Amino acid sequence: MRQPWLPDLTGPSRRLVQALRVDGPATRAQLVEQTGLSRATVSGYLTELVDRGLVAPADPSDALPTGGRPARRVQLTRRAGVVVGVDVGRTHVRTAVADLSHRIVGEEVTTLPVADLGADAVLDTVAAQVEDELGRAGAGTDDVVGAVVGLPTPVVGRAADTGGTVARSNILPTWSGRTPGPALQERLGVPVIVENDANLGAVAEVRWGAGRGSRSTIYLKMATGVGGALVLDGDLLRGVSGTAGEMGHVSLDPAGPLCRCGNRGCLELTAGGSALLQAIRSAGPHYTDLRALVAGAQDGDQACRRLIADAGASVGVVLGGLVNVLNPDRIVVGGELGTAGDLLVEPLRRALEQSAIPAAAEQLTVVPGSLGGRAELLGALAVGIREADRLGG
Repeated sequence: MRQPWLPDLTGPSRRLVQALRVDGPATRAQLVEQTGLSRATVSGYLTELVDRGLVAPADPSDALPTGGRPARRVQLTRRAGVVVGVDVGRTHVRTAVADLSHRIVGEEVTTLPVADLGADAVLDTVAAQVEDELGRAGAGTDDVVGAVVGLPTPVVGRAADTGGTVARSNILPTWSGRTPGPALQERLGVPVIVENDANLGAVAEVRWGAGRGSRSTIYLKMATGVGGALVLDGDLLRGVSGTAGEMGHVSLDPAGPLCRCGNRGCLELTAGGSALLQAIRSAGPHYTDLRALVAGAQDGDQACRRLIADAGASVGVVLGGLVNVLNPDRIVVGGELGTAGDLLVEPLRRALEQSAIPAAAEQLTVVPGSLGGRAELLGALAVGIREADRLGG
């Protein structure tokens, strides 16, 4: 059992710790509102938690400006534990360590060899990177409440409940049928949750980014492929096989080219990053990755702009049908292509307005993601912080 202090906390103490963990540093007045406890009860039990070394005053420089004397905030200390977030991509592993006051204390990115995306090799890299970051942060595996790993493929269940099995994957073919959570847990000795990376990006954007304040969000990850996630009233919609939100494999043309998923004419073949790079090869062979393609579009290269605009329009057509069914209030466009901003979002918005019913489109906002390439990593940390009670206790 990890974090032996946690089971000792009961009643008001546990509610205060949970509020500080989920919502981050807070004033006493905010804790009264979040927990429903009286001001006197909050003050008394906070004193106990401070004496136990689990709570301490927050850095005043982190306080939001209020126009008057800033209210004092408190936060969980490092003694309350840390969480680990990992984002595994086709070419990278990003790892971060955060304490339960929502402060990142270590972060690293490693490039993966394209020729070797085997599960065991990547998990060895992840384990080594996690241990390195923990060491740099002055923490060890005994301090870790849990780890959350994002993968660019559908995941059935999660490591903490049904095993986090990787569904049949064309992006990570050697991972299909594997349960990387237990494998990584064996390497590190900490509880592990495995989740689809787009789901994590959605959680982060809704929690801290462009989806904040939304009740129903469609998150679109436009990168090498086209992925997505659905967050309804704060909860992820996964579906029975973990594929909810996989918009990249909606067929636009049943007689079109064959997709890696086995269907024809999928959206990914038109709007995915791999398709765009292949299309630009003759007109601009120097555009070898999506970052360069987006930079070219932003610098005025008309071929790059046209490709990105066409990709946005294709996505808008698909999203129109989804908007009719789900009636969300916000669409957040993330991933490497999402950094193109209005060059992608405006064509997407116009196509969506033509394919969705007016009543659904009028109440909808479409915005670029605000967390960039770190969205999936931050989402992993957000899930780790949210699930710390279950993972650690």
